[in-house]
Amino acid sequence: MEQQRTEATESLLVRQGNNNLVYNEENSGVGVGDGGSVAVSDVTTILGLSTYVAACIAFGSGCALGYSSPTQFSIMEDLGLSVAEFSFFGSILSIGSLLGAAISGKITDLLGRKLTMRILNLFYIGGWLAIAFTKTPWLLDLGRISLGFTIGIFSYLMPIYISEITTKNVRGRFTAIPALTVGWGISFMYVVGSFVSWRRLALIATIPGLLQLLPLFFIPESPRWLAKVGRDEEIEDVLLCLRGNKADIFNEAAEIKDFVESLKSSSKEGMLEIFQKKYVRQLLTVAGMIILMNLGGVNAFAFYSGVIFVSAGLSRMVGLTTLAATQTIVGIVGILLIDKLGRRPLLLVSTAVLCFSSFLTGLSFFLKELNLWEQGSPVLALIGLLMYTGSTIVGVHKLFCLCFVFHSSISTTY
Repeated sequence: MEQQRTEATESLLVRQGNNNLVYNEENSGVGVGDGGSVAVSDVTTILGLSTYVAACIAFGSGCALGYSSPTQFSIMEDLGLSVAEFSFFGSILSIGSLLGAAISGKITDLLGRKLTMRILNLFYIGGWLAIAFTKTPWLLDLGRISLGFTIGIFSYLMPIYISEITTKNVRGRFTAIPALTVGWGISFMYVVGSFVSWRRLALIATIPGLLQLLPLFFIPESPRWLAKVGRDEEIEDVLLCLRGNKADIFNEAAEIKDFVESLKSSSKEGMLEIFQKKYVRQLLTVAGMIILMNLGGVNAFAFYSGVIFVSAGLSRMVGLTTLAATQTIVGIVGILLIDKLGRRPLLLVSTAVLCFSSFLTGLSFFLKELNLWEQGSPVLALIGLLMYTGSTIVGVHKLFCLCFVFHSSISTTY
């Protein structure tokens, strides 16, 4: 078996043009040049390019989430929308996300990760163009629901794709990058939306989609998806592309194939398998985090943060700028901490802070309504909103992304 592994690895390296090979018996690996063993590279140019595409997609999702907050009053004035009509425009993004999420697993498995990203990128750009050039409310809503549809699928696809192309050494940090860039996208809308018209802001929001048009043709397909659809002959080439031409990827390729085979055999039992006793804790954890994200007010805070600041007696510009800076800082901190502290401590702390910050924000409006502590209630609203955003980005949202890659974070061994 060992000899077989060595010969296969040498064959792969020779195909890539590395003829100066020496087998190192001490390390049981194939060496290049002086006989040293070849280690798998955690970060390569192609892996960086793939992550860049994921970051652009996530940034665009953040743009969609943050768009309604700085543009509410100008859109209502230009198109003559009522508060109810604009509220529908804001919430229809979630309806589109629900539709996209419902088919995300099927469509990404059917078309593959790369092709799905290419198609959805067109929906993304088209949605913003519809908003930018609309003269009627129905086209405004159509563009918004198109954006929601792409977000629903991307929210599933991006963490899955990154987890499938990274090694366990860097998986946590790389999977956290989209969560960070979502926050940057929201912050970008908050800041730029204070200076430009809502139509120009929609055109500016197409930039993340345009920036990934060309790179989408150069990133590799997921090796796990290739194994799942039986294209085993392409797995090694993709892994060499991701890990570097000199990497020993034989074991990783074998583990991917074995894992996919085990999934195929277990999937014959159907959906009821996940309700078995051995999966109860995992199922409750994932379901609980999804419920927390959707019922914890994250969309309300993102869509209406500007209104919250104004209602609390704060300057919208000052509040949104401060919020943007907070999202950037805590997002970077979250990337640095996620692999050092672990998922569970971050989840527990961020959830506690999320609950407390929601209480502070609500308390500020309660005090304002009773005409109590009028000078302090705006400060409470600002602190509450900043704490809520920070706890969401640094913990809950990053780990929510990891819910979609739970099988990769827990079950895989490479």
